Amino acid sequence: MSTTTTSIKEQLNEKSGFQIWWRLLRPHTLTASIIPVFVGTMLAFTSHHINLLLFLAMLLASILIQSATNMFNEYYDFVRGLDNEKSVGIGGTIVRDGISPKMVLRLALAFFGVAMMLGVYICIESSWWIAVIGLICMLFGYLYTGGPVPIAYTPFGELFSGFFMGTVIIGISYYIQTGTLTGSVIWLSIPVAIFIGAIMMSNNIRDLDGDKENGRKTVAILLGRKNAVRFLGAMFIIAYTLTAMYILAGVLPVWSVLAFLSIAKAIDVIKKFRGKTKPLEMMPAMAATGKTNTLYGLLLGVSLLVSNFL
Repeated sequence: MSTTTTSIKEQLNEKSGFQIWWRLLRPHTLTASIIPVFVGTMLAFTSHHINLLLFLAMLLASILIQSATNMFNEYYDFVRGLDNEKSVGIGGTIVRDGISPKMVLRLALAFFGVAMMLGVYICIESSWWIAVIGLICMLFGYLYTGGPVPIAYTPFGELFSGFFMGTVIIGISYYIQTGTLTGSVIWLSIPVAIFIGAIMMSNNIRDLDGDKENGRKTVAILLGRKNAVRFLGAMFIIAYTLTAMYILAGVLPVWSVLAFLSIAKAIDVIKKFRGKTKPLEMMPAMAATGKTNTLYGLLLGVSLLVSNFL
């Protein structure tokens, strides 16, 4: 193993064994699949009884689709020659750990397969229309980095990830529990969708230089690093402003002010990005963005849970 590879692995604290496969899932991004299911289910719980098995099946299916999407990302970026042993922000399973690219692709397809089986159970318990929506989600999960024009290489990555992982997953999670879908659920999904889009945005800010060299046209590249960080801050402001408006309008309970406890972490994200230009320097900011989504979503879900008993 080269000195460069060893250095990168040490700086990223990458370990062997089980950790190789754990990194492949990119666990810091899985909050984007967990939080929407939790929030959607808690919204349903405010007016209906919850089917725990349905919740768990939906949660696992969402995690599997997100993980498979991350694996497709790992595979196709390698095939296109975009990832190398110095790349930061990837699992490194192929370029640093020597795992076969075909193995990563097969594992991604296997995860999709298990998610489809869980989807069959969910459909039996709710509606077969969920199968259509689920297949569309999986298709876009593949097209995010697969296909002739990967979505991740365009200015629409944040929009698509926020919509499908945020709004659509919240809507499905609510529908399978209640058998209906209301306009308020769609509106309430928007802040979560914004936070998920922010995870993608922070990822693109970190990878801006490398993505630009490889011909990508992400929002971060089009805006430039400083303006991209400002845009990320604006996304946070919009999400919290919408939350405040929903509380004032009575769409969210007063208890949802708990979600504002996550603001400190959002501010921390912007502070960690400012003045940084190297991917390794921006890793803490990337991690903090995921934590912001986690804190906001958990606190929002807990506020809905608490309001149900008071």
